[in-house]
Amino acid sequence: MREHQQYLIEREKIDYFIDRGYRINGITENLSGAFIEFILKDVKSDEISNETLHIQTADGRKYFSALLLKQIQSVT
Repeated sequence: MREHQQYLIEREKIDYFIDRGYRINGITENLSGAFIEFILKDVKSDEISNETLHIQTADGRKYFSALLLKQIQSVT
């Protein structure tokens, strides 16, 4: 699979979580890519959902980095 196609798939997965209200809670990077930990807290029930996504492309890492910066700026 071409790298651009892989990036589009990764971007779609990231957007899926963001669109459902998940926030980036942590990132672990290693030689095989980056692992993004998403967290969703249900205000009504105080239930917390965690999801992890493996990002392998450089463009995918740039994409979630931009989203993380936007997330941080919206908090401050």
